[in-house]
Amino acid sequence: MKTSDEGLVRGIRRWDLVAVTINGIIGAGIFGLPSKVYSLIGSYSLIAFIVCALVVMLIILCFAEVGSRFEQTGGPYLYAQEAFGSAVAFEVGWLIWLALLTAFAANCNLMINYFSFFWAPANTGMIRAAIIVAVVIALTLLNVLGVRQAAIASNIFTIGKLVPMLIFIAVGLFFLNPHSFALGARPATGAFSQSVLLLLYAFTGFEMAVIPAGEIKNPQRDLPRALLIAMAVIASTYILIQVVCIGTLPGLANSTKPLADAGQKFMGTAGAAIISAGAIISVAGNLNITVLSASRVPFAIAERNQLPSIFARVHKRFFTPHVSIVITTVLMLVLTLKSSFVAALTISTIARLVAYAVTCAALPVLRKRGNAPAAHFKLRGGTVIATAALILSVWLLLNSTRYEAIASIIAAAVGFAIYLSYRLYRGAS
Repeated sequence: MKTSDEGLVRGIRRWDLVAVTINGIIGAGIFGLPSKVYSLIGSYSLIAFIVCALVVMLIILCFAEVGSRFEQTGGPYLYAQEAFGSAVAFEVGWLIWLALLTAFAANCNLMINYFSFFWAPANTGMIRAAIIVAVVIALTLLNVLGVRQAAIASNIFTIGKLVPMLIFIAVGLFFLNPHSFALGARPATGAFSQSVLLLLYAFTGFEMAVIPAGEIKNPQRDLPRALLIAMAVIASTYILIQVVCIGTLPGLANSTKPLADAGQKFMGTAGAAIISAGAIISVAGNLNITVLSASRVPFAIAERNQLPSIFARVHKRFFTPHVSIVITTVLMLVLTLKSSFVAALTISTIARLVAYAVTCAALPVLRKRGNAPAAHFKLRGGTVIATAALILSVWLLLNSTRYEAIASIIAAAVGFAIYLSYRLYRGAS
């Protein structure tokens, strides 16, 4: 049993890592975005999907090189620590942790909504609360019992979420109406940019795969490959889903659940049920990876003495950061049950964009630093690509809503206060 210097088991293999990446990215977004984008720019939405995939690929390429330098837990927090120092690193880690906590709460509530398709009382009162508690306890136990168990569950969820999507695509391609793909008048630049920005959120989440690097069998070699393979699978699947939605659902622009509506159109009630089941499995897989990744963030921060050492404790039998897992999932449970609070702390998007920008900026910084860990994946034209990706990340940040910006500034200020307080406490003790 191979363990890292942090005392964690390296139980995530290459194809496990591909599944982790897919689960991190594919949540619930793809089940609603096809109609939203189509309502903005019509059949040009297919081009928007391709453009968005290329944009995200630039950022992923930066993650591939920077991630190939490290084999410890932390992901963007660790990259920021090495490139820009402890203050920037703590802010990145703090924002990512909060983002994952709130993302879990929002997605868990969404999963209950999908579950109510099969059992209407699931979304009411105490039954809803009981299901949420059961889900959180199950995911907590799964992750405490070992990273291998969490990885196996991730593999099962990946198959479970991709199969309904592939059925939807394979059957739907036989029912396409060619006239539905007429492009018509070219959309305004603003509408097209808004569509790409909207789609970006369906492609985010890949950063969760790099956080548990201390539990990946060979992170420096496998991370770049897994990120690129997963992205190729996801981009192809998303584009084909949009093709089927456009070609089979005449009222796509007005649909609130486009995949279920399209599936019902050419497969009947069974089609809607398959898609709804796929959505539940998809979100469940995403929740599992969110617990895995989120719990490793405070662990990594504590490993570098920026949080109390209790967060860095590793279970003597299961070799997992059990304290960090339990604290993280307890907070997730509270946020999920108090969904109104989730609305008051919507920082997921900005936190992820900050992590992307910092990682892209770290690429040229680490290249120039002679004592930086060697890169096992060298990106051709890396500095140019990193600059382009950084500019893109900043542009996306500037397009965030005022509400998101205010919430993120408050969250960052709280994080900085915690960082300074703990640093003063350590200096005084």
